[in-house]
Amino acid sequence: MATAAQSAAAAFLSFLSSFPHHTAPSSSVSFLAARVLPASLRAAAAGSPTSASRCRGRGVAAVVAQLPTANPEVASGEKKIRWSSRAVRSFAMAELEARKMRYPTTGTEGLLMGILVEGTSDAAKLLRANGITLLKVREEAANVLGKSEMFYFSPMHPPLTEAAQRALDWAVNEKLKSGEDGEVTANHLLLGIWSDKESAGHKILASLGFDDEKANSLAKTAGEEAAMSPR
Repeated sequence: MATAAQSAAAAFLSFLSSFPHHTAPSSSVSFLAARVLPASLRAAAAGSPTSASRCRGRGVAAVVAQLPTANPEVASGEKKIRWSSRAVRSFAMAELEARKMRYPTTGTEGLLMGILVEGTSDAAKLLRANGITLLKVREEAANVLGKSEMFYFSPMHPPLTEAAQRALDWAVNEKLKSGEDGEVTANHLLLGIWSDKESAGHKILASLGFDDEKANSLAKTAGEEAAMSPR
């Protein structure tokens, strides 16, 4: 016989399930999203790659232990290339920032915010030194992509946009080009965001004064890190 506590819990779960925004999001834009999201965000949700969506069913540790890239065997360490702990934390914070912004996907703007929230990488320090702060990036993200309505609820792990996926892949490929073992860092991640001129992250960075000169300075730092990495 069910206890009072069990009955109350069952009733509460039944109450939550009656609301569509508490259910697991589908790969396409839901009816709710179509009503409350700006056009730019609806397009991002509709066009998000399925490879990132597969990560949503795993636990957080599984999601961040191996970031979703086109070359997962490289990121997992078989070729002595791995994601740095700062890059992993930046990715985790990117998902959180996307949810805070009530966005349906994690885009390059989310990756940029994640780097700043993590805060300890050379990439984050360079951004702050040039006046690019988390609050400014949030404001610019809202200007570029629009604001989501307060009644929209993001998925637990907002899937990557195509631009964000390209940024991750660029970071891995750039590390491979160096011919060095070691880590794919948050520096590579920021440079990956900057490499895509059509991405929201690039547009936000450019509007806040980031340029190729600063990117080259960061690339030099990434190269020095690679030289010091153990082989």
